[in-house]
Formats: sequence, structure tokens, C-alpha cells
Amino acid sequence: MKTKPHLCLSAFVLALALTGCQSAREKVASNAPSTAGPTAGSNTLVAAKVASAPDMNALAGDPAWARAQPVSAALTGGANFGGKGETKVTLKAVYTADTLYMLVQYADPTDSRRRGPYQKQADGSWKKLSDPADKGGDDNVYYEDKWAMIWPIGNSIKGFEQQGCAVLCHEGQGKPFGNKYTPVEGQIGDMWHMKGARTAPLGFVDDQYVDHTRYDPKTSPNAGRKSDPGTDTGEYNPFPLVAGKPQFMNKDGKPANAGGTYYIKRGDEVPFGDTFKAGDEVASFIINPLKGDRADIRVATAWSNGVHTSVLSRKLVTGSKFDVQFSDLAARYAFGFAAFDNAQVRHATTDDALFMVFGK
Repeated sequence: MKTKPHLCLSAFVLALALTGCQSAREKVASNAPSTAGPTAGSNTLVAAKVASAPDMNALAGDPAWARAQPVSAALTGGANFGGKGETKVTLKAVYTADTLYMLVQYADPTDSRRRGPYQKQADGSWKKLSDPADKGGDDNVYYEDKWAMIWPIGNSIKGFEQQGCAVLCHEGQGKPFGNKYTPVEGQIGDMWHMKGARTAPLGFVDDQYVDHTRYDPKTSPNAGRKSDPGTDTGEYNPFPLVAGKPQFMNKDGKPANAGGTYYIKRGDEVPFGDTFKAGDEVASFIINPLKGDRADIRVATAWSNGVHTSVLSRKLVTGSKFDVQFSDLAARYAFGFAAFDNAQVRHATTDDALFMVFGK
């Protein structure tokens, strides 16, 4: 029985001493996917060809998804999910002449967006809420729902098809839940990171990548996990307490726990005016639209009756060296999937790699 490591991401975060690889330049330039034939199996998602794109805002209700066969996988080893730390994901995929669409659904008992809010105390002061057990980058109480996928770029990550994302995860090394990086220079993975409170409200999945960079608390605190270029402000900007009160508030003036939001969209922030009562909560960060290479993946999300649903889209070929290119529709593409239930890094993952092929 294979032992599953409990490790990283802020992404997926999904390791094996491996040797041998081409140079980073050769690997990125080749961008050649696995040459294995497009044979479907229980771990293989077949993207169905459709004449027109599904309506993303219709979520699972668009008729295009009836043409696609689902693939399901058990996700284990995470946090929350009703105290079990596990769930089950079901995936579907369709594609048009130039774009891939995926439907992602998994059981999640809570819709979590309450990421580090400010809360007014009984004495009138304000306090930022955080997990009392968090020993650094490991909040499992006041966070957000997320999911992530990792796709080897150019089939460069040795062992991925056999072990999935576990080949990228490394325990300890200065963090409670480890770090993520590829074993050898030149190995690179495309990371699709949906953040329920920071990117999804503006319709984006954060387009990131993972390389061989090792963890250093000063020079590389995120180890190999990096963001694609294009957004100089970051996907969000936290703001502090000023004179004991939040620096900003949403222009609608609503408490986040009474009809408001636990984020503020860029442009909707106004100077804080304290008309709130004890127990009211407000956002502690402003979210920004993603741009450039980092904005390649769009998403529509919803939570209903204990099920999270996402529909995402991305061009088959983006031309970016930081992205997997679905340029060969006869090839098989390996990927991994992880879901986070209100957890910063403790994700529930598949034990093995999943694969995607393109139907005719």
C-alpha cells in the first residue's frame, strides 16, 4: 500500500530522489506531451468535441456536458471536509476548435470564504481572526475553499505519471505542511489554482507554475511555486488596522457576515467608517483582476446543497512557456487534482496521476 505524503501547495501543492533531465531551455522548448496513446480508463478523462462553447454561467446545467463522460476520483489526506479530510471529485471536459472547458464538482459541506476577517469586539476594538493552531501558513479555520491542478509541461516531470503530484511535495523544511518543487532543474509544471475568495469572485483561476526552486525563508519562501507573469499587483492586497480600525471597507457598508463579502473588489474600497456593532466582520483584503499570462484561465463557481461546482476555460494553446500546451490532440496529458476545504495548504488529493485525452 502506497503511503501518501501530507504536503504543500497554496495550490496543490501536491515527492523521490530522481535523476536525469534535459536543460530547462530544452524542456520548455520541446513542450512535448506524453506519447502514450489516447486510451481511456477509469483514471482517464476524455474531452468531448463540441461545436459551440458551453455557457460557463450555466455551470453543470449547460447541455454540452451531456456529451462528456465523467471521471471520478477519491481525494484524501486533507483537512476539514466534515472532519474526514476527504471527498470525491467528478470531472468532465469538452473542447471547441481552440478552447478547453472543464466541469469540476466535489462534495464540500461548507461554502468557505471567511478568509482572515476583521471582527469588532465587545469593547469596540477590532481584531483579525486567525486559526489559533496555525504555526505558520497553515490556517484551517479562517480561510477559503480552493482547488488546484498540476500539469507537467513538456512531459518534463519524471515520475509524475506513476506518482502524480506527490513527486513534487516535500515534508518539513521549515513549514508545518512542507514545500512544493520539482526534483530537478528543468522540470516544470503548470499549476491552475482556484481561490474561492481571492480570484473566483472576479472570474479567474490563478495561472501559476512550479519549478525546482528550494525553500529558503528569505529568498524563496514559496519554494518552487510561482505565478505566471502579467499581474504586478498580485491577486490580492491585504490592508492593516490603522489607529486600531480597518484601513478600508466595502462601499456597500454591509458586514461580511450580514449580507456583505469577505473580500473587496478593487475600486469598491472606501475609507473605513465605524458604524458596525460588536460581532460584525469585514474584509481584510482587496482583490485585483488578473492580467497577461496569469489571466489565461477563467472560471465560474457556485456552492449549493453541499456541492462545490466550477466551470473553467482555457485556450488549448497559449504559447506561454509556463503553460501546458494542448497542441497534440492525439496525446495523453497527465495531471493531478486537489481540493481544499477552508484550508490554506492541507489539501485532499488523489493518490495517483489522472490523465486527459481528446475525443474525436
